Amino acid sequence: MGVTGPPGPAMDRDEVDRALARLGAEHKAVEDSLLALQDHAGRRLLEGAELTGTTRERWQRTERTITVLWACFEAYTAALHSAREVRSRRRWPGKEELTELTGLLRGDHVQVPGGAGDRAALTESFTLEGLVARMNELYARSLDVVVTADAVWSALPARIDLLAAELGRTRSLAHSVGVRPGEHPAGDELAEITAELAAMRAQVVSDPLAFWRSAGGSSAPGGGRPDTGRYDRAALALEDIRREIEAVLQVRQDSEDRLLRLRDVLSRADRTLAEARTARGEVLAKIAASEVPAVSGPPTALQERLATAAEHRRHARWHRLSPLLDALEREAEDELIRARESLTAVTAPLAVRAELRGRLDAYKAKVARLGAAEDPLLVERYDAARRMLWSAPCDLRVAEQAVLRYQRAAADALSAPRDSVERAGGGDGTDGRESQW
Repeated sequence: MGVTGPPGPAMDRDEVDRALARLGAEHKAVEDSLLALQDHAGRRLLEGAELTGTTRERWQRTERTITVLWACFEAYTAALHSAREVRSRRRWPGKEELTELTGLLRGDHVQVPGGAGDRAALTESFTLEGLVARMNELYARSLDVVVTADAVWSALPARIDLLAAELGRTRSLAHSVGVRPGEHPAGDELAEITAELAAMRAQVVSDPLAFWRSAGGSSAPGGGRPDTGRYDRAALALEDIRREIEAVLQVRQDSEDRLLRLRDVLSRADRTLAEARTARGEVLAKIAASEVPAVSGPPTALQERLATAAEHRRHARWHRLSPLLDALEREAEDELIRARESLTAVTAPLAVRAELRGRLDAYKAKVARLGAAEDPLLVERYDAARRMLWSAPCDLRVAEQAVLRYQRAAADALSAPRDSVERAGGGDGTDGRESQW
């Protein structure tokens, strides 16, 4: 800070008294602030801690700043005391005394040590008002370090300890279900989180300023907030693992029922495939000239994996059982669907034959109801179609053509009487018997 110029015209008595009152009030405010800084919990912690990193460097500078600050305050106190002493000589000070007081109150005669920086001057000269501004500046810088460190120490270590306690409980649960480092990814992640929390807490204690995020553009001491990024990431990772462990615990509770359901699904798939294999033999024996798909064997691979799942359950390997059950449930349902589709595909020719038989009998019943059952052509074609459908092996393509020929013959036979009646009745069909085909 530069040296000010001459104090200017002499002050009168009222100006002197007002200046002394103002400077006295500022002296009291500065003294209270310095004493509060001296007793601040953050300062005591900084003085007693083994600091590292950024905090160590800034605290060393701050200690020098506080030393300069006290020296400034002592110089300010001495200068103010001198001015008060001169003012106390007379109730109505004379010209010489007013001139002297003007120099003391407005002149830059107060000598104080230079700043705390490496390039600071050995001494600097200030007016009393300038010295107050200088002390305010030094105080704000010092308080910023103290308040910032105290804010971090007040916020993070306790939260880290709570998270570490939660980590311990999660780790115990993990061990109970076989989730351990080297055996399960979640166990490895728990070990990493444990190491991270220990390292974070040690750094928070020794270097709290490394965990501070300053507020942009703020000039107030302690403007900003603790940086909880590392803590938040560890907390989220632990929460993910905790949910995974809870899922494994749920598997332990539900595993028996899930294994029973799996056995039932695989048993139904096996029975369906066995039915499909039996049906395939029947189709090959009864249906000729038909492509019958092959039927796969029983799901032995799934049965073996099901046995492995049961083994995991017996040995309480819940972390291995959980993903295996999930996969088996999906694959067992797929296997049952494939077995049903295989049975449907194998029995399709029998279904076609049954449909043709039903259609043939429906046409015969229709013909009989309309009085044309004794028609020789219809009888001949019905017998031919029936022999094909009830013989083994049955050629479905030939049988279908025979049913179609019977259908056309029936339609022709039933339409002839209708045409004759219509001609006899004048062509409008109102007096004759209508065909119901």
